[in-house]
Amino acid sequence: MTLHAMQAAGLISANIDLVKAAVLGFVEGLTEYLPVSSTGHLLLMERILGWGDDAFGKSFAILIQLGAILALLSIYFGRLWNLARNMFTQWAAARFVIGVLLAFLPAAVIGALAYPIIKTYLFDVRIVCVALIIGGFVLLWVDRLDLKPRYHEATEFTLPMYFGIGVCQCLSMIPGVSRAGATIVSAMLFGADRRSAAEFSFWLAMPTMVGAFAYAAFKDRAELAHGNITLIAVGFICSFIFGWIVVKTFLGYVQRHNFALFAWWRIVVGAVGLLAIYFW
Repeated sequence: MTLHAMQAAGLISANIDLVKAAVLGFVEGLTEYLPVSSTGHLLLMERILGWGDDAFGKSFAILIQLGAILALLSIYFGRLWNLARNMFTQWAAARFVIGVLLAFLPAAVIGALAYPIIKTYLFDVRIVCVALIIGGFVLLWVDRLDLKPRYHEATEFTLPMYFGIGVCQCLSMIPGVSRAGATIVSAMLFGADRRSAAEFSFWLAMPTMVGAFAYAAFKDRAELAHGNITLIAVGFICSFIFGWIVVKTFLGYVQRHNFALFAWWRIVVGAVGLLAIYFW
């Protein structure tokens, strides 16, 4: 192969990697706050499309997730600042902060204790596909229930309800279940309407995702120093942009629609994933 041909091949490979980074960032940002499982989608893409190579290792997955986290924090910054100012002088603000921490506690404890087991045994694309399908049918089932919501604001849930939602969130440690899905469904079953359930999933995402990011970044700190900066930057930007769009639009969507779109998306993706794994 001539030098010119080798340079052209290298340029094509670099461009393909940039496209992969943009697509993975897009998927992370788009799915992180929807009840469809961002981790499940990324694992399926890595397995079925063969995008789990060295250029897209742990450092890439960790740092593009930070883009989605910052998108949420940027939108909620004003409300977070008000909570921080009022939590020591107003019981309503303090009570909500306590509620979010109660909801975060189960995942923090179980995640820290069970992280090695989860990574070793549950990060299997077959488990992802089955969890996607089951979760899709759960969303359809919840949509058909004749629920009588008692809570219309995420700040008004009872303290035991916050803790119960946090316990249910632990199911999302199984890739494919969806942190947002587990939080929203459990909140609705406990008496929240769709909008307040979805909004609380955003509030609970803040400590949960920041904690998970910090823990994963610490565990894989050696690899973070050797990441491809350009690919990480592209994935990070795409994750931030599409995460911001989802957070801005999702509450309005669930106020007017049910979860059928997300349910059928999960079922189709899970079924196609199983077919691809066993027959492709």
